[in-house]
Amino acid sequence: MTFWDHLDDLRGVLVRVAATVAVCAVCAFVAMPWIFDNVVLAPCSPDFWLYRLLDTAGATDASRPLRIELVSIELASQFFIHMSAACWTAFIVAFPIIIYQLWGFVSPALYEHEKRGMRRAFVLGNCMFYLGAATGYFFVFPIALRFLADYSLSPSISSVVSLDSYMDNFFTVVLLMGAVFELPLLAWLLGCVGLLHRSFFRRYRRHAIVACLTAAALITPTGDPFTLFAVFIPIYTLWEFSARLVKEQKSA
Repeated sequence: MTFWDHLDDLRGVLVRVAATVAVCAVCAFVAMPWIFDNVVLAPCSPDFWLYRLLDTAGATDASRPLRIELVSIELASQFFIHMSAACWTAFIVAFPIIIYQLWGFVSPALYEHEKRGMRRAFVLGNCMFYLGAATGYFFVFPIALRFLADYSLSPSISSVVSLDSYMDNFFTVVLLMGAVFELPLLAWLLGCVGLLHRSFFRRYRRHAIVACLTAAALITPTGDPFTLFAVFIPIYTLWEFSARLVKEQKSA
C-alpha cells in the first residue's frame, strides 16, 4: 500500500471512531438525567456505600451525615454540563471500541507473535482503565468530597458547591485515575521490548515515592493531605504491581 492508501485507511478508522463516539454521546445525552441522579450525584448522598462503610467502621461521625447543596450559578451552566457530561460518558463507554478500531489499523503491520502480545495488551489496557476509573469514582472522589464537605473554617460559613466545580473535580479524578492505571501496561510493553527491567524499580523506588506523591498532588482537585494520601496509595500500588510484570535482566 502507498502512503496515501494508509492515510485513506486511517481516515476511515477516524470516521468510524467519531461515529461511534457520536452515537454513544447521543444515547448518553438522552439518558443523562438518569445518569446524573443515579451515578454522577450518587457520592453526594449520605447513603453512598463508602460513607456507610466508614460510618460502620467508626472512621466518621455517623451523627453528622453528609449534606451537599449543589447550585448552578451561570445561566447556561446546566445545558453545557449536560453536553460535556454526555461526551465524556460516551468516551468512557466507547473506549474499548476506540482502541479496537485503532488496533485494526495497526495489526496488519505486525508479526503473529507481536499480535498475540498486543491482544493481551488490549485486554489489560481496557481492564486497567476501567479499574482506575472505578477507583476514582468509588474511592478517591467520595473521600475527597466527604472530607471537604465536612471541613468547616467557621460555623458562620455555609458550604454551597457550584455545579461546575463539582463536575470538573468529578471528571478530573475519574478520568485521570483511569489514565494513571495504564502504568502497568506501559511497564509491561517496555519490558517486552527489553527497555525496562525489574532492577529499575528497585533502584528508583525512593524516587518513585516522590514522583507518585507529585502525581497525586497534580491529580487531586484539592490540596489537603488526606485526599493526597488517598490518591497516593493506589498510584504507588501500581508502581509495585508494574515491577512484578517486568522480568529480571539476564546476566551477560
